[in-house]
This record gives sequence, C-alpha cells and structure tokens, in this order.
Amino acid sequence: MRALSSLRWKIALTTTTVCCLVAAVLGILVHDVVARQVVGEVRKDADRDLEHALGHYEYGTAHGDVNAALDPPGLPRPLRELVARGRTGSMAGSHEGKPVMWAAAPADRRALAVWIPYGNTRDRLRDLDTAILACSALAAGLVALAGLFLAGRISRRLASTAAVARRISAGDLDARVGLPAGADGPAQTERPRRYHDEVRDVAQALDSMAASLQERLEGEKRFTADVAHELRTPLTGSLAAAALLPEGRPKEMINDRLKALHLLTEDLLEISRLDSGVERADLARVELGRAVQRAVAGTRLPADVRVIRDLAVLTDRRRLDRILANLLANAHRHGRPPVEVTVEGPVVVVRDHGPGYPAELIEQGPQRFRTGDPGRGRGHGLGLTIVAGQAAVLEIALTFANAPDGGAVTTLRLPVGRLTDGG
Repeated sequence: MRALSSLRWKIALTTTTVCCLVAAVLGILVHDVVARQVVGEVRKDADRDLEHALGHYEYGTAHGDVNAALDPPGLPRPLRELVARGRTGSMAGSHEGKPVMWAAAPADRRALAVWIPYGNTRDRLRDLDTAILACSALAAGLVALAGLFLAGRISRRLASTAAVARRISAGDLDARVGLPAGADGPAQTERPRRYHDEVRDVAQALDSMAASLQERLEGEKRFTADVAHELRTPLTGSLAAAALLPEGRPKEMINDRLKALHLLTEDLLEISRLDSGVERADLARVELGRAVQRAVAGTRLPADVRVIRDLAVLTDRRRLDRILANLLANAHRHGRPPVEVTVEGPVVVVRDHGPGYPAELIEQGPQRFRTGDPGRGRGHGLGLTIVAGQAAVLEIALTFANAPDGGAVTTLRLPVGRLTDGG
C-alpha cells in the first residue's frame, strides 16, 4: 500500500512539475512580449519628444513641455558615444536617481537629449510578473489537486487489484477484483468503450488468470482423488492375494512394491481430503515436549530429541504426530544423520545434516510429485505436501530453510493464541 501511495504522489508531483514548467515557459514568453511592447511604446514617446526638441533647437526657440538638454550629465555613456558617431538612439537609464528612458541625437557636435519617466513602465512590468506568478501558482495548485484526485482513483484500483493478487497467492482462489458499478459495470460491456482503461484490463486479466488457475487446480484435485479411490480397491485385493503366495524372495519383493503403492494411495487420499478443506482439528491440551518425544519414538527412526523448554499447548495430537513422522522420514530418506529435534516453547525444529532443501522448495514451498534437488534422493514428493496441509489445519507456521553449516531445517511454530497455563 505504501508503494501505491508513493505512486499517487509521484503522479501528482509529475503533473504539478509539468504544469509549473509550462507556466514558467508561458510566463517568460508573455513577459518578453509585453515588455517589448511596453518598452517600444516608451521609446516611441521618447523619439517623438526628441524630434520635438530638435525642431525647437533648429529654430532657436524653447523646448516647450519636454525634458531636454544639451550634454546632460546623466546621459548614459553608451548613448553619448553613439551620438558622437553621428547616430540617434535611445536606452533606459536614470536621471537624478529616478528611472527614465533617454533619447539623444547629434546637435552641433553636441548631444541633444530628452528623457521621460520610466518608473510607471517598470511598475507595470512588475505587476505583470506578479500576476503571472499568481496565475501560475493557482494553476499549479489546481493541477496538483486534480492530479491527486485522478492518481488517487488509479492507486485505489491498483491497491484493490494488488490485494486480490495477494489473496490469490495465499491460496484464496475465489478472490476476484470484479468491475465497479456504473460506467464500468455490465452495461458498459453492451456498448463500445469510448476510452481504453489499462487498470481495468489488468484487473480483468487477473480475474481471468485466477479463474483459469482455480479450474486447473480443481481438475487436478478431482483427478488425484479419483485415482486414489480407484486404486484403493484393487490394491486391497492384491495385498490379500500376495499374502497367499509361498514364502520366498518373490513374495517379499511383491509385498514391498504393493505396500509402497498402498502408502502412495493413502497419501493421495489424505492430500485430497486436505485439498477439499473439510479437515478439522480435534484440539486437546498436550505437553508439547512430551508429545514430540512420544511421536519420535513411535516412528522408530533414530533422532536426538532435546527439550529446552516444555509448554502445554492446544493442538491435534494425531495430526502433530503425522507431521513429525513425515519430517523424520523425509530427513532420513533425503538427508543424513544425525537428525535432531528441538523443542523450545511453542517452536519445534527438525534438522538433518544432508545436502539441504533445494532453493525452489524454500522459495515456493513443497510441490507434490516433485522433490527438487536430486541430491536429496528420490521420492514422490507427497510427504512434505502432507506436512504443509496438516500444518495449515493446525494453523502452525511452517518454514523450510538450510543451516549455515549444511542440512535441512524445518521449523514449526504453533499459534501463540492457543497457549495454555502450564509447562
């Protein structure tokens, strides 16, 4: 959500910056055009007064109502040099500390100059600049508000889409973004769109992907359940028939393969029940340390159990035993001894000293029918899938990692809300 809020402010800041840049460019252009026009008018007035003064000078009469003088002390040096070369010109300057517009022309090798007040013109230009700045600030504020409003609408829709995407990634395949009511509702689909809405396209693509993924996973679940049920009956008959075979190596080989296939079928049935979401935990108060010790002993697999701090918790003893049995079996099948089980409060850690978990299992979690790294041996990959499913039923936080000195590490963190007195 913070990233989307950042996007909202970035959009608003971008639109405001662009507006300020456009206003600055337009302000400079307007200032330049108006300044040229106003200064041009003042120059015309100065040139007209200069012609009037020259006319009176030629006839030896007074200069009338214009400010004129020969070689006045305040005449700007560049204009004086221009007149010395026999040319006429005008430029802004000052006279007696006040801004004026000078105009001068040669008269008997001297400079006849006139000046008119220039302060009002500068005030007009300053007022113009102030008006331009005020309009620019107002426009920037309005554009910023409009940008925040539009960006807020976009960010809210993106936030909704992102939230649905997170729910889907967490396993809620029924989550959908949907279309908002009104112009984006069902009526909109009955007539051509007047504009292209990229955010709506993303939302629709996410909904379509979720629906397709849900349909595919449901098909896989039905297939797994159907195969397991279909195999169960013939396997039971095959096991009974194998028991009638004469003792010997062929009978042992057949029984081993049938038992392995029977276990696989039972795993598939268990996974199908977990996938259906109908499994419910039968909670009871148990001493976690003692329960782990009994579960490890029941597997008859060698493992070092260390209880740092025991604690009474509410959990399903049978499901917890199933989780630990699968983890120990996985550690012995794919790892190397010693296998260590540590209990500290509500946390149970199982580790081996083998090649460790593959990177994709740590990142994506266990996947059925995929074991990942060949270094961890062969198998159908259902053991850890069952562990993850049973942990979800018990609301246990399950993490897979590798120890720094080698070996796979599985951490079970029972929910703190179920802790009871004792321990």
